[in-house]
Amino acid sequence: MSDKELTLVPRPVRDSQSEMAEIVLPNDANPLNALLGGRLMHWMDLAGALAAHRHSRNYVVTASIDHLDFLVPVRVGDLVILRSSVNRAFHTSMEVGVKVWVENYIAANRQHVSSAYLTFVAIDRDGRHLPVPQVIPETEEEKRRFEDAGRRRKIRQAERSRRGGNASA
Repeated sequence: MSDKELTLVPRPVRDSQSEMAEIVLPNDANPLNALLGGRLMHWMDLAGALAAHRHSRNYVVTASIDHLDFLVPVRVGDLVILRSSVNRAFHTSMEVGVKVWVENYIAANRQHVSSAYLTFVAIDRDGRHLPVPQVIPETEEEKRRFEDAGRRRKIRQAERSRRGGNASA
């Protein structure tokens, strides 16, 4: 089997699952000691890219991020946990789910901060789109996320068409 064929062998979701942790430092916060929303978005982008890299085994770029809400404040000194995995792969793109929690390790509590779906596209060094392997959902939760990702993709494509953009990604 060639290297190219090996990179397109379907992979289970568990192969892409990633976790990262960040301690919120003063440089990450606003004057009220709350985490900057842009910093959280940056971390979510990195966490999503980790999963997309693991799945595609190629360079990836962020194509889009869906709706994002900040549910609870995150303070300086808190621990932010980000978990990500590829929900579904299409031709050259992948939908990645990222879920974020804040953990106050002094008080020993954890709260959901935010969740989002990001779309990444696999590319080569010259920026050309590359095909990605399909995802194999194994658990009931993974199968639900796989099906939901297909519905969200149709909504994204319809929205891009309505705006006059490219709906092929």
